[in-house]
Parts: sequence; structure tokens; C-alpha cells
Amino acid sequence: MALGGPDTALRRAGRGGAAGTAAAPRRLTILGATGSIGQSTLDLVARQPGDFEIEALTAYSNVELLVRQARETGARLAAIGDPAFYGALKDGLAGTGIETAAGPEAVAEAAGRPADWVMAGIVGAAGLEPTLRAVRQGTVVALANKESLVCAGEFVQAEVRRCGTTLLPVDSEHNAIFQVFDFDQPERVARIVLTASGGPFLTWPRERMAAATPAEAVAHPNWDMGAKISVDSATLMNKGLEVIEAWHLFPVEREQIAVVVHPQSVVHSMVDYVDGSTLAQMGTPDMRTPIAYTLAWPKRMAAPTDRLDLAAAGTLSFEAPDLERFPALGLAFSALEAGGAAPAVLNAANEVAVAAFLDGAIAFLEIAGVVEETLSRGPQHPIGSLDDVLAVDRTARRIAQELTKR
Repeated sequence: MALGGPDTALRRAGRGGAAGTAAAPRRLTILGATGSIGQSTLDLVARQPGDFEIEALTAYSNVELLVRQARETGARLAAIGDPAFYGALKDGLAGTGIETAAGPEAVAEAAGRPADWVMAGIVGAAGLEPTLRAVRQGTVVALANKESLVCAGEFVQAEVRRCGTTLLPVDSEHNAIFQVFDFDQPERVARIVLTASGGPFLTWPRERMAAATPAEAVAHPNWDMGAKISVDSATLMNKGLEVIEAWHLFPVEREQIAVVVHPQSVVHSMVDYVDGSTLAQMGTPDMRTPIAYTLAWPKRMAAPTDRLDLAAAGTLSFEAPDLERFPALGLAFSALEAGGAAPAVLNAANEVAVAAFLDGAIAFLEIAGVVEETLSRGPQHPIGSLDDVLAVDRTARRIAQELTKR
């Protein structure tokens, strides 16, 4: 593995660490509290009264929900990313004693406040700086922001190692791999296999996909996710981003990462070993399971998820991904192979293209086209610093925005 080497933070975490040893109640910060991951996290916290305290909650613009969450949890701080909503936040929390703040820097500062555990749940490249601030605390970071590793995996992992942070994956696929990966014998792993539901358009011909609406694209058959991630699932770009994330998280080579389509979303991912064994982590599709795993790690806590009933589930099916109908996945593999600036370009272009699709500016099938063209025109040089990553992100977004203008 080129970036980070085999002695990754996850390998250290797999052998045991400091997480879970702090006396209750544990102090938590939730970045992206009003999103699906944040809400699921708070649902688990509410079911364990007395075990947790909320240090900080952040959101970008959903000020009404943030106010309600802060009041219900007694958070010490509530920060809103969009300064336009600061007045509403301050008024909504008046008289509570809860601190309020606004703006991107306020969100980043919230991430850096002392806490035992931080949920990095901000979607997109916007989560990079807050995730880094959380990592620099040197405690436990539950990573739901895959884009941080896609864009700047080398630098995030360098900070993880420098600060002695425990980084635990929240994405169901990476969390599944983490649970069945033998970190003491990584050389005995033949490959890791990420499963993909296939999204809402798995059986649609391209002619029908060409006319897909945003409402159809966000209607995921199994998972309850935000709009951006749901669209990524529909294009299979989400799985492509997860492939890049997995390469940064686990001590494997690029060719040891595979994807298989599994529409039932029961098997969340698998690890193949050199002796022919395959270990799989299974469960019902509910993000509270991987969140609970990271929240209680290295122990386990009760979660209100439905128990897996294989007899009721019946047949589980698997198939190879169709890269002709879903070219976004192939673009991600190509970006990983190219290295350098390519993954950051891929992510930036995809964020712009998905936003344009949700706004009705481009058609569904044009998303991958915008990403491919941006990759061909965008920066292709090596990345030498975090500033390089941010510069590449800005350039790629400018190119993609030009491509999405009618």
C-alpha cells in the first residue's frame, strides 16, 4: 500500500486501544447532527441516558432541527455552518445557556473541542477541515465522511498517526470489513469485497435512466440517506468513492479491492483469505448498527435495529457491476489507479454534477459525463500538501461548473 503503509490507524485500532475506557458519561461531538447519520447517532444516544454527554452539535442550515436537538440533549455548543441562520439559532437557544456560533470556522472549532468521541458526519469535501480538527484531538473519530479520505487520505492518515487517534469507519461496508479483517495477519488477506445494493436503477435500461428524475434517484430501495449520497448510490459513484476510501483505510493493494452488487443489502461486505475462507458481516440495512459499533467500541451496545432473519430474507443474490450502464464506478477505479490529483478531481466534479442534477440543470446520465470530462481537463499532477488538495478541489469545481451550465 503506497499511502500510509501497513501500520495504519485501523490496524492499531483492531489490536485494541484507548476507546471505550473513559468513565461514563462519555463526551460526544456530532458533526452534521441534522443529517441522517447525525440523527441516527442521537437516536442511539437517547436510548442510553446517563452514558453520554453532548459537547457540540453542528449543522449547515437546518437551524430548526439543530435548535431542537441542542435543547433535547443539553449540548454545550450548537454551531450552524451558514451564517445567515445565526440569528435564528441564537434566538432559538436564548435562555438555555447553550453556546452558539456560526460559519465554517465555527464548525471546525466545534470539531476541535475536547471530546471522547467525534462523529465526522458532514457530507462532501466540506467535511475535510472539521474532520482534521477532530483527528488532531487524538481521541476517537467515527468517520462517516468518506470524502476526507478520497480527497486527502494521505494527509488525514498522517495526522491520525501523529496524534495517536483511533479512526473507526462508519460506512456500513468499511465497518463490516473492519469487523472481519485480521489486522494481526494482513498478509493473509486475499482481497476485500465491497457490496453495493445497485441503487434504484439497478434493472433500468439506460434509455429509462436518461429520463430519471431527482425524486426517483433519491428513492433508495434499502437505505434512508440524504439526497447527495442517494444519488451517488444511484450512479454507483458512492461505491467508487468507497473503493478509494477502503484503499486508504486497510492494508491492501488496489487490485485486492473488488465490488459485487447485492440488492438485498444483507451482506455488508466480505474479506477473502488466502486459505479460501470468506468472512462476511451481515445484518439488516440500518445505519444504527455500524454507528453503535463505533460508539461502543471496543465493546458492543444494544441497538434498536431489526434482527436479521435469513429464513424470512430467503434468497440472497450477487452479480458483477455493469460498468457500461454505471460508468461512474469505473471512473473511480481509474482515478484510484491514476493517483495524484485524480481522486480529488473525481470527488469535486461529482459533487458539482450531483448538485446540478438535483437542481434540474443536467440529466441523470450526464453526471458521469461531467466527471469524466473534468478528469480529462483537470489537474493531473502529484499532490504534495493539503494546500495542493484544496487548490485541486477549487480548479475541478470550476471546470465542472462550466460543464453543467446550459
